[in-house]
Amino acid sequence: MQRSNRLPPWYWLVALAMLAWNGMGVMAYIAQATMTPAALAALPEAERAVYAGIPAWVTAAFAFAVFGGAGGCLLLLLRSRWAVPVLLLSLAGVIAQMSYVVVISRGYEVRGATGMVMPALVVAGALFLVGFSRFARRRGWLR
Repeated sequence: MQRSNRLPPWYWLVALAMLAWNGMGVMAYIAQATMTPAALAALPEAERAVYAGIPAWVTAAFAFAVFGGAGGCLLLLLRSRWAVPVLLLSLAGVIAQMSYVVVISRGYEVRGATGMVMPALVVAGALFLVGFSRFARRRGWLR
């Protein structure tokens, strides 16, 4: 199979859309990391307990997930082969964070089934980005 360095227009659309998605993740991280005591007090008691008990390693995993995802998308836009390992690090952060959110902290019990939609979308997005970056590398689109 002959490889082409010419990118289809949808490549840019996917990379930009996923950058926007990860940008929302960065904003969520910043909002959580800078949450004031007043904002924390305004949450329902069950959610307040979840936020109050978040270990530092989960916050670090969250940072790796969102900043790695955003950085990986920027690297896709720059057509850099470094997008693949950066997005793999982001996926590792997502898995660590969601393991805590869903399993360890029993987030399912607090938020219910509808509260698990966002974690599922986050995992799906991270898996998609790793697959997409590997596909782009195999096609010769990343340098």
